[in-house]
Amino acid sequence: MRINVECQRREGEEAVPCRFFLGRRPVEVTEVLDRWLGHDHHYFKVQGDDGAIYLLRHDRDQWAWNLTMFATSGTWNTELRDQSTTH
Repeated sequence: MRINVECQRREGEEAVPCRFFLGRRPVEVTEVLDRWLGHDHHYFKVQGDDGAIYLLRHDRDQWAWNLTMFATSGTWNTELRDQSTTH
């Protein structure tokens, strides 16, 4: 699911997500738990202020962000629906 992400850059470090939006709902990143570089993407495992764990993928070439997985109560969810569309 494509998402909007705001990043913060500290001196000498790469930019990291500090807030993202699920539809119109903002989620503040309380902690970056892990990050790694894939073939052509950066991945960030973050904890949100709602207590959930999110896996965010950043395509650096297109500057696009996607939510690839999230976990609440210890279960990873991969069936993501675009919450910005109206049903």
